[in-house]
Amino acid sequence: MAKTKESRRARIKTAIRKKLRGNSERPRLTVFRSNADIYAQVIDDDQGRTLVSAGSLKDKAAHGASGVEQAKLIGRAIAEKAKAAGIERVVFDRNGYLYHGRVKALADAAREAGLNF
Repeated sequence: MAKTKESRRARIKTAIRKKLRGNSERPRLTVFRSNADIYAQVIDDDQGRTLVSAGSLKDKAAHGASGVEQAKLIGRAIAEKAKAAGIERVVFDRNGYLYHGRVKALADAAREAGLNF
């Protein structure tokens, strides 16, 4: 049994990453959320590099918004950047977080903006 929230999330994250792997054809869209902000990256695990990224700390419109609204703005932003880089299909990595609230809002906004996963 997990002793803390962090160790529980680390265990879940490891289990998810065993199953998911991003490649050049279908990179991995991963999410990190802190108490104040949310970030998303599209990563090619074969090359070990980040292809595109978006975060509420750099996005002025998203930085002042509330949680779910902030996540929607970042979801749209990451989808637009990915499409500009020629990425249409991704694998979604929730990074140990529950698929609920801000994580779900980001994923739904990215789907609406044109990413397939």
